[in-house]
Amino acid sequence: MRRQENITRRGFFGKAGGLVIGAGIMPRLGAAADDAGAKKWPLAVRDVHLKETGEKDCWAAMKSLAIQGAEAEVNRDFTCPNLFTPAKKYSIGTDEQIEALAADLEAHKLQIPAFCLHNRFDENPEQEIAWTVSVARAAQKLGVKVIRIDVVPRRLSGEEFFKFAVQTCKQLVEQSEKTGVKFGIENHGTTTNQVEFLERLFDAVGSDRLSLTLDIANFYWFGYPLDELYGIYRKFAKRVFHTHCKSIAYPKEMQNTKRSLGWEYGKYNCPIYEGDIDFKMVLDIMRGAGYDGALCIENESLSKLPEPERANVLKREVRFLRELLS
Repeated sequence: MRRQENITRRGFFGKAGGLVIGAGIMPRLGAAADDAGAKKWPLAVRDVHLKETGEKDCWAAMKSLAIQGAEAEVNRDFTCPNLFTPAKKYSIGTDEQIEALAADLEAHKLQIPAFCLHNRFDENPEQEIAWTVSVARAAQKLGVKVIRIDVVPRRLSGEEFFKFAVQTCKQLVEQSEKTGVKFGIENHGTTTNQVEFLERLFDAVGSDRLSLTLDIANFYWFGYPLDELYGIYRKFAKRVFHTHCKSIAYPKEMQNTKRSLGWEYGKYNCPIYEGDIDFKMVLDIMRGAGYDGALCIENESLSKLPEPERANVLKREVRFLRELLS
């Protein structure tokens, strides 16, 4: 369990002569994308995968994978633990730290399409909202348009948690209104993989800044039959702000059954080019809905492979997506 940090503003946003709020300081990120498809939908990986490349720093790792950027995890102390170099560590806790990260992103012509937070809202509501809003303010300055969040029950359950989630999400969008940053709840775990829960939550909050980080495999992990997935993707396509691209290869006889939660996931999770989910169909659905975010690879099967093979699998996944976009 992550230790809870005390959230303070630390003079984070009020400095005279600081960064210009609202304009952002990274307007040109991603301008060097390789092709038209990648310009519209940047190809990215979760930053936790970058060290699998064996490169000296996170920038060389992204370039070796031929991607436009990486989703960056942010800790409660505002550090970005998976953006690494031999000489420095990255954080978004002060204007100076934001400027340093922005300068390196610009120098390498790379981007952060989304920040990733692992929220525990029902354990420490005020603290978690304050932290998330502070990250939104930093995101605005960096030109990061989306924050992936968790809305996961830990202490509450059932209708009590639903009411809490509505109230919390309303507070989150209200307190971050000036940033314009969007929050993408990942369909994750036992609750936000329920289609009905997501529909009720989005409708009850009623904000166009709160919607979905679509984990393409998680509805399948939850137990929905393969043939039902594409209807679910269509249902939420216009609400998607960000993606996690991953897949599962179940035995044929299990694909279109209602499986138990997480059935044999560790055995059957796989690279996206080997899985059951038709990514061409998924991308067609997203294209038809006007999706304009990143395609971000999250490969939870890498741990099953020898370390020297992992980077090549990630590169093959990138090529797979690029070919689908061409």
